[in-house]
Amino acid sequence: MFPLQFGLPGGPELLIFGLLYLIIPFVSAYWVFNDAESRGNDNAALWALAVGGLFFLTFFGGFLALAVYLWQRD
Repeated sequence: MFPLQFGLPGGPELLIFGLLYLIIPFVSAYWVFNDAESRGNDNAALWALAVGGLFFLTFFGGFLALAVYLWQRD
């Protein structure tokens, strides 16, 4: 039996990473939806779903969708 010198892998760090992985898509989708609604965009829900979904599926894809939204907004 070997002593655990460095603690268990994936302790509180994994919990923090998991929470951020869930919080960032929802916060970004909420911000995009509110911004698009305040600017009178008819596709506000679609933009929010695209940005939030892509943040959840692929983190880089979420940044790309957010950049496209920021580029095309009026």
